[in-house]
Amino acid sequence: MHHILCGLAANPALPSELADRLISIADDDIATHLACRADLSRAQAVALAERVDQSAVQLAYEGRLTAADIDPSVRPDAALALLDQGVGRPEWARHLAADPVRERREKLAACPGLPSDVVDTLAADTDVRVVAELALWTIPDVATRLAAHPHAEVRRAVAANEATPPATLAALLAGEGLPAARRCLVCDREQTPFVHDRQCPRLDCDLLPGASCDGSHESTVHAMMEAALRNPATPVESVVGFVDHPSMLLRWALATRQDLPQQACARLASDPTPGIRADLAENPAIDDALIRALADDRDPDVRRRLAHHPRVPLDVLTHLARTTRTGTTLLPRIAASSPAEVEELSTSPDPAARMLVAQRRDLPPETRNRLADDPDAKVVKALAPHPGLTEAQLRAMVHRHGVSVLAKVATNPDAPPVLLEDLVRHQPAVQKVFREVARHRRATNSALLVCLADQRARPVAAGHPALPPPVIEELLTDADWQVVEAAAANPSLPTAVIADLVCRR
Repeated sequence: MHHILCGLAANPALPSELADRLISIADDDIATHLACRADLSRAQAVALAERVDQSAVQLAYEGRLTAADIDPSVRPDAALALLDQGVGRPEWARHLAADPVRERREKLAACPGLPSDVVDTLAADTDVRVVAELALWTIPDVATRLAAHPHAEVRRAVAANEATPPATLAALLAGEGLPAARRCLVCDREQTPFVHDRQCPRLDCDLLPGASCDGSHESTVHAMMEAALRNPATPVESVVGFVDHPSMLLRWALATRQDLPQQACARLASDPTPGIRADLAENPAIDDALIRALADDRDPDVRRRLAHHPRVPLDVLTHLARTTRTGTTLLPRIAASSPAEVEELSTSPDPAARMLVAQRRDLPPETRNRLADDPDAKVVKALAPHPGLTEAQLRAMVHRHGVSVLAKVATNPDAPPVLLEDLVRHQPAVQKVFREVARHRRATNSALLVCLADQRARPVAAGHPALPPPVIEELLTDADWQVVEAAAANPSLPTAVIADLVCRR
């Protein structure tokens, strides 16, 4: 019965008076679904928050509760949710800055627009995790002040804050102009020298694997340097010297920076770590020469990521498509192609080029129709979801290429109901077709009944409004809770049945 009530709470056909009834009996799970309802009134939101305290946080983030609805002494977490969105009251921040629960003070420290006296209170907090959270999100002058904090964890957070002034970031990275840190999370808890066991058996231990301190707080300092190298506000002249650093993680931190000179990018392109080269391959900062060099990289992930580069030349991209799995999403360079380039790709003798452009969903009708008749199944598979294709064209695709295109044809928004019925009865069957048809807006009762026989498609089909009411009611007793919940959320479930189910509880 619980899963039925959860589904009913999400059902768009649930009458307002029955929503009131559900609110009065809601638990955490039911409240989660109710809080997402588009038709939830302010009065219902307030009642739900009073019934299930934790739902107030979700309702605040959903915009259903305002500052007038919340008392921070009663619902501090909901007050924090509004402060996090910048719509809370300053006096709440002052109240919460003294909250005995550390997690709340930590959440407060990440909120924007805090009063200066609250910032000062948080900066002096006795728990370094609160101060570090403040350092991660605070404004430039406070970040500069916290860069000299005696705890290395706070400095690490300052190094990650993109609002930290460049000069401060440079000083943190160079270790110059600041007093030495005196503590870190490791030496706060353990006698040094200490190296945290990567397989630590202690359930209450939250030190990172491999965290270490010999008195110099080395693991935290290393993490601080990595954060500064990744921070786009750190001056490029302060970071370029790290391209040959012995630490793989510090070199890796440079690979996504878009301000590196080409000489530094070239050094990273020959790095022995494939992940570094892969991040670099997608970096818009690299020039055509490096793009062409990386196209022949031995690692497939490097080549795959290069295919997603926004400026990769079309000839390189076509080469990559022949040798690398580039995925099924539209690549940025293809999305940005000019009409002339689209025509060039669609008429290329290379099926890899035609497949790339077939992934666009705004092709001119003549180009779309030409590719629909393509002899290569991979091209047709890429094109099959394109809007505007006729039933005859879609059937021709299935006739020529069979199971290789079946699932993609089922995703076409213009696929007529009779075609969807034929797709779910195709032999040999393709399991993914059942799931695609089950979520298709034009699926018929006949097609959905077939989909219900497939275990993975059954929960999807149970929520489709084209199912007849008697079938939906029968699914309310299914052994799979996901099917039950989907059926209860089905807007075609009769109101009388909804009322009976709610009142039965």
